[in-house]
Amino acid sequence: MHGCNALKNALNGLMEVQNKVNKDLKILEIKGKSLHVQLRRWLRDVEEIVSKANSMQEKRVSCAPFLKCRLSKTLVVILEKVKRLEKQGVELLDIFSVEGKSELVEKILGPSIPDQTIASEMLDKILSCLMSDKVQKIGIWGMGGVGKTTVVRELNNKLWKEAATQPFGMVIWATVSKEFEVGRVQKQIAERLDIEIKLGENEEKLAKRIYGRLEKVSSFLLILDDVWKPIDLDQLGIPKTDEHICSKIVLTSRFLEVCQSIKTDIDFRVDCLCEEEAWELFCQNAGEVTRSDRVRPIARKVSRECGGLPLAIITVGMAMRGKKVVKLWKHALKELKSSVPYVKSIEENIYQPLKLSYDLLEPKMKSCLLFCALFPEDYSIEVADLVRYWIAEGFIDETQNHGYLMNQGITLVESLKDSCLLEEGVRDDTVKMHDVVRDFAIWVMSSSQDDSHSLVMSGIGLREFPQEKFVPSIRRVSLMNNMLKRLPDKVVECVELSALLLQGNFHLEELPAGFLLSLPALRILNLSGTRIRSLPLSLSKLHELRSLILKDCYYLEEVPSLEGLTKIQILDLCATPIRDMPRGLETLNSLRLLDLSRTHHLESIPAGIIPQLSSLEVLDMTLSHFHWGVQGQTQEGQATLEEIACLHRLSVLSIRVVCVPPLSPEYNSWIERLKKFQLFIGPTANSLPSRHDKRRVTISSLNVSEAFIGWLLANTTSLVMNHCWGLNEMLENLVIDSTNSFNVLRSLTVEGFGGSIRPAGGCVAQLDLLPNLEELHLRRVNLETIRELVGHLGLRFQTLKHLEVSRCSRLKCLLSLGNFICFLPNLLEIHVSFCDMLEELFDYSPGEVPAATEPVVPALRVIKLMNLPRLRRLCSQEESWVSLEHVEVIRCNRLMNLPITSNNAHRVKEVRGETHWWNNLIWDDNTTRETLQPRFLPADGNKVKNSLGISC
Repeated sequence: MHGCNALKNALNGLMEVQNKVNKDLKILEIKGKSLHVQLRRWLRDVEEIVSKANSMQEKRVSCAPFLKCRLSKTLVVILEKVKRLEKQGVELLDIFSVEGKSELVEKILGPSIPDQTIASEMLDKILSCLMSDKVQKIGIWGMGGVGKTTVVRELNNKLWKEAATQPFGMVIWATVSKEFEVGRVQKQIAERLDIEIKLGENEEKLAKRIYGRLEKVSSFLLILDDVWKPIDLDQLGIPKTDEHICSKIVLTSRFLEVCQSIKTDIDFRVDCLCEEEAWELFCQNAGEVTRSDRVRPIARKVSRECGGLPLAIITVGMAMRGKKVVKLWKHALKELKSSVPYVKSIEENIYQPLKLSYDLLEPKMKSCLLFCALFPEDYSIEVADLVRYWIAEGFIDETQNHGYLMNQGITLVESLKDSCLLEEGVRDDTVKMHDVVRDFAIWVMSSSQDDSHSLVMSGIGLREFPQEKFVPSIRRVSLMNNMLKRLPDKVVECVELSALLLQGNFHLEELPAGFLLSLPALRILNLSGTRIRSLPLSLSKLHELRSLILKDCYYLEEVPSLEGLTKIQILDLCATPIRDMPRGLETLNSLRLLDLSRTHHLESIPAGIIPQLSSLEVLDMTLSHFHWGVQGQTQEGQATLEEIACLHRLSVLSIRVVCVPPLSPEYNSWIERLKKFQLFIGPTANSLPSRHDKRRVTISSLNVSEAFIGWLLANTTSLVMNHCWGLNEMLENLVIDSTNSFNVLRSLTVEGFGGSIRPAGGCVAQLDLLPNLEELHLRRVNLETIRELVGHLGLRFQTLKHLEVSRCSRLKCLLSLGNFICFLPNLLEIHVSFCDMLEELFDYSPGEVPAATEPVVPALRVIKLMNLPRLRRLCSQEESWVSLEHVEVIRCNRLMNLPITSNNAHRVKEVRGETHWWNNLIWDDNTTRETLQPRFLPADGNKVKNSLGISC
């Protein structure tokens, strides 16, 4: 047996050498090298001797004892041959390692990311995607200097460390860079594959040779770093990954659009570091000096100014390395705050890389980007406001209609976001600039002598007007969000100045007449949020003015005549205390947007003014005191709705109206023409927003028994009936007079109706009048079940997604099922609260047979129940609501069961309620409760008991 063990060990050694030889042969094969005769012969000999050894071992186990002696002699011969072949194989490896030395993965030198949690998590996700059959191409994008190359370098090197187990036959790295040349990238790939570059060979022939070589590889990973524009992979000679199924492509770019151009399956955005990781990286580069008690507080602030951008952190950290004098740190902080590159390395290492991205932009986009830097650091800019600035500046073609220009502007915003030069703001529909990108933009504007030369001193606590910084060549000035109290009567004449942003200077009380005379070319003047009480007559001399923004000027009592502002396009008087329309308004035939929202003191709009505004596209009078009347029902000399019908370019309208306008061709035509409108009809009309307010009608505190609103409903997405009376008669009229369904309506709200809304006299719609209804809100409505409303309008609720019922004191059952409504297939959310009589949500009408197979709400994800003291059950049938994810039950103590079983408990993410209610719930089995226990969130803060009665 001793000889057998020796042979076994020798065979293991031989097999190990054989694996190494095969690995080198694989590389030689990929590189197109011909296999040497000696290698072929050696491999053949190895296969032969292994076969003999295995055969002999089998015979030795099964043969008679007298034959074992003869076999032992053979064993010795084989053992010697195995050892000799192993030695020969090692020698062959030495000989051929010169040709086959290139690894399947080559290490790429550079910094790693061991201490960066977010980047490490992203790396894990990328590796997971590489192992998935569903992902062939991966995009990694982010702003310049954020660490994209570091991430893919780490990816490459992780595969290098795991060379024996990683799945790719070859990993190829190629740096593309801004100046993309097909031949240069091909050369990197060819060298990696050991393809000889032939003198004078064109790109097409080389592509064919690369393609042929990669076709032989079982699977490859191609990493393309620093891609600036779309690449044709066919040009490079890369086989299609959908045909070469196990092969993958990873690319990095500053632009999402570039990733998408090669049809990536998934894209990862590399974001800046969080504050603590940024500080750690800063300390690594700035050195021991950051541990000093005197330096550390200032160093922290310096690190913060880098905005989490690794390139900035490393550059600034290295610039401050070893500097122990506190004054130097204070100077660096001051310079960073003023966007000045105080050491050359900042300009070379941070601003110049960002300039590469900036230089790729079209001139129009450059101007749009630089304008964003006028806002304070870390400021979330409303996209709509930003686009209007761009239009006023002429960055976007002024000849198109307002809606088209807004869409064009939003497209530009998205392009800048996809280029990582803008990012999402803290609120919806806002954007902001990364601090370092903003510093770069200010550097560009302050150092240039072209039309981008600007003065930016926004949000820095400025108390004195910086008169000395005003120079004739300046184009834009931003002094917004400061503490200025006064402006000079005169500054040096700035004949080029187009934008002056003074908003947010709450202490500013006066705009001197002479000040405006120094700015003859002004196109944008923003004084919103200041204390100014009046505007000077010199305002009318600003003949180039396109945008005058006086929003939230709560003390503004007087606006001079606007007669001279013939080019003005935007006039924003939102939340000003004006009582009358400004004089000369009727002369503004270029005006596109008039914002009079929240003008709570506006009493009069004289007849004849509005029709003169022939270019008006947006009229916003939301929450204005002024109510529009209809002809014959309005005080003589006041504007009427008929005048709005004259505005043929109007597309957005929000106004209050005295009464429901009668059906007439004039009203119908302009309602149809509007893309967005909100009509608040009645003396107190107001309502909370819904998801479908693009075309909303709110009727409040009116007798609507004689009103016909069918013509309005045909164009309305959201209808609110608020504290009206005569609703039953109005609904009956609607059924009688309607010839077809109201397909556009998506949201219906009825609030504060105490009368009966049961159908009378057989007046019931035969078809669903609201076939696309998605939201239904009922508050303080006198009904026992929603079916009463259903009966009038023939509702089927096939598209209903959101149902909210509140303070309906007579409601006993939310909805009785049967006839046309057996289940609610698309309902996603139910909110029911403060219904004292409610006993169950869903019941079946007398004589109706419940559906056996389909649950009532198969798609329901969220249910919120609050203050329902009599609620006993959710449905008369024992059901499992399979899609349920969030449950909230507050003060519904009689509800003992939930439609959750062991089959769907795993889908539920959260159950919120009082602890005593939770402890008393009855379950189908213990498994359901145990599954949900960790997901229960006590609404009263008490500890919960598990099934064994132990606090947890």
